[in-house]
Amino acid sequence: MMTSQAPVHTPASIAEALSLRAAHPEAWLLAGGTDIMVYLEAHAIDPPGFIDLWQVADLRGIDAGADHIRIGACTDYTAIIDDADCQKHLPTLVEAARTVGARQIQNRGTIGGNIANASPAGDTMPVLLALDAIVELQSEKRGLRSVPLADFYTGYKRTVMAADELIAFVRIPKPSAADRLHFRKVGTRMAQSISKVVLGGRLRFDGDTVSEARLGWGSVAATPVRSTIAEQMLVGKPLSAQSISDAVAALAGDITPIDDVRSTADYRKSVARRILRSWLETLAG
Repeated sequence: MMTSQAPVHTPASIAEALSLRAAHPEAWLLAGGTDIMVYLEAHAIDPPGFIDLWQVADLRGIDAGADHIRIGACTDYTAIIDDADCQKHLPTLVEAARTVGARQIQNRGTIGGNIANASPAGDTMPVLLALDAIVELQSEKRGLRSVPLADFYTGYKRTVMAADELIAFVRIPKPSAADRLHFRKVGTRMAQSISKVVLGGRLRFDGDTVSEARLGWGSVAATPVRSTIAEQMLVGKPLSAQSISDAVAALAGDITPIDDVRSTADYRKSVARRILRSWLETLAG
């Protein structure tokens, strides 16, 4: 049974949320609450207060522009799964959303909460890294600022978000017709399990040559990460047995998995190499 007596502020607008955030920087932001409620039940946390964003309608919704898709931070996974624009342009994000918990969690969990939670095992972050997603932070004093997700995490459970800011939107460039996208999650079960390794991939081709590479990973470092060294092994070349082997070998310099209750570092390294090789060899034909 939950025993927290912390005050809960319930803004109805972004302006009210930002005002409360400035006045109560010590309060925890609450979106869907799918993680926080578990921690409260386990008596693992005792926050001094909450700012519950669930009623802020302006933080929810999906807007497709000419070259990007903008998703409100409080948009739940079910909305992403069901959205026609996400299905058409961001199929790997839809696929990742389908792997997050059961239907109850998908109905309540939010993309902004997944990002702000800063878990290395978050399912959507590798995909968002591969898609060059931009996090739009907002404060009452400074307004909106845009931070590439690749620059958002500073360490384990740490982000660049200031004490008076909240995540307002996630802006995702629409992939090109020349892009090839990929999502792979490895866990104890096919669904409703915390990941052991997650890969979100995007390769852009100019003819047979890889012109751009993005390889986002989860559960293999202290934060969600891109394997930039492996990416460099692919750019400027056609996919070949040699370039694939070079990229797979370079992965060792990009990821730093640990042993924990779900898996071992050696297993994660081996799986990461295997799923990367499998995708690249499939693309190479």
